[in-house]
Amino acid sequence: MATSVDALRGVTAITVTPFDGAGAPDWSGYEAIVARMGEAGVQVITPNGNTSEFYALSRTEWQRANEVTAAAAGASVVMPGVGYDVGTAKDMAVAVQQLGAPLAMLHQPVHPHQSVAGWVAYNREIAQSAPGLGFVLYVKDTRIGSDALGSLFDACPNVVGIKYAVPDPLRFGEICASLGTDRVAWSCGLAERWAPSFWPLGAAGFTSGGVNVAPRLSLDYLAALRSGDQGEVRRLWALIAPFEELRAEDATARNVAVVKEALAQQGLCGATVRPPAGDLSPQQREQVTEILASWAEAGY
Repeated sequence: MATSVDALRGVTAITVTPFDGAGAPDWSGYEAIVARMGEAGVQVITPNGNTSEFYALSRTEWQRANEVTAAAAGASVVMPGVGYDVGTAKDMAVAVQQLGAPLAMLHQPVHPHQSVAGWVAYNREIAQSAPGLGFVLYVKDTRIGSDALGSLFDACPNVVGIKYAVPDPLRFGEICASLGTDRVAWSCGLAERWAPSFWPLGAAGFTSGGVNVAPRLSLDYLAALRSGDQGEVRRLWALIAPFEELRAEDATARNVAVVKEALAQQGLCGATVRPPAGDLSPQQREQVTEILASWAEAGY
């Protein structure tokens, strides 16, 4: 598992799930996108994350996405997303183990009324049900701090990573300082735009949806962060930020649509998203065109 955990200290791609004209998954298009990222050297590939439209997929589609990813990812570590109720997440963890994947990313619980103790209990029960599987926990709740995470680390040695998706670098830094940056692999779960703010405080990797579109751009950005070349970080950040800003508009309603539109303009898949995700306006599609042109001009 150590090699897999080391891979978390890099770029974790969250795949899109392309759909055809009839709204069914386009598995050949999906395979090509995954293979391209694997060939580029992306360290970890996550099918069934939020950019994958996890909550809009059937269980059969969930399983097929995992299988296609495992077959197409090459040397990349495959880390499927699991979630929903405790029983379903446990069943999914079993399926991930049967697939041969070493890691699973455990989505935040879907429940309108959550306590911190309940969040801990949810993650603990699922992680303890599959002790041979490494779990990365998805933290999106501002209330989750070092006490909650520390108790999980103590109870579940197979919790090996944290995908921290709260836009509060200071809070993240305090947690890392309390628990130690080497206890698990800490990742900025807010993609490239936020990574420089989290990096000096303990993050050693970041998640990315944009890596589906431009794998080498995300990997070059990782290299710049690792080397501490601030000029290069700023140069690449300036390329990436407009894309991520567009994804973040309207409470991220078009987060997935932006990535799919960029892939569609590259001829790699259709732009369709499933409800409740939102579609792009003509103006937003033109913004994607302009962003891709700026990347092409920069060699990406």
